Amino acid sequence: MLQPAASDRPELLYIFDPLCGWCYGMSPIIQRVQQEFADEVDVSVLCGGMVTGERVEPIGEAWSYISGALQQVETVTGVEFGAAFRALGEEGSYVQDSEPPSWAINAFRQLNQAQIVRFAHAVQYAHFHDGADLNEPSTYVPLAIAHGVDGTELLRRLTLPETATATRQEFAAVAKIGVQGFPTVVLRVGSQGYVLTRGYQPYEAFAESVRQALAQVE
Repeated sequence: MLQPAASDRPELLYIFDPLCGWCYGMSPIIQRVQQEFADEVDVSVLCGGMVTGERVEPIGEAWSYISGALQQVETVTGVEFGAAFRALGEEGSYVQDSEPPSWAINAFRQLNQAQIVRFAHAVQYAHFHDGADLNEPSTYVPLAIAHGVDGTELLRRLTLPETATATRQEFAAVAKIGVQGFPTVVLRVGSQGYVLTRGYQPYEAFAESVRQALAQVE
């Protein structure tokens, strides 16, 4: 089950995956909404487990598909996939696995929920722009420090068995509520959930969806 909101305020559940290119484009939109609607809604990040189990494989296996999608994501969202990431894909041996970066996000959330949206995007930027290895725990230390969390403590929590267990439970909870693609954003008010978007939306369209949803539940 998804954990209840920490307060009675409406909550935006940003359901994403660290390896999702469209989420890389959507995360800046979520950051802006968090800032613009700070007085009205809380924002949480949930990881969906897009690349797990049998889907875990070297990036080269899917690079022809991935590389073909990069231009569309850049054109539509305005984010940039860096030369280092493209080189990683061309070389082909890097193993894509949603679990390690999701562990890091789960561990960070325990330490600084207020910065989780920014941290989640920083993880994606490190990978998709700078070509960082998301399977290497040390990748997350400077990102944690930059967002107000002790790097040593993040590493400790990241490697705990409980963190892996909690992350897999999160994947299962996301699947149970019927999320089939990323990004998905749900407005939760009490026990009710309202899907605001399945897939990327530009800021103005998404912000209008948030406004309308909030007006309906007041």
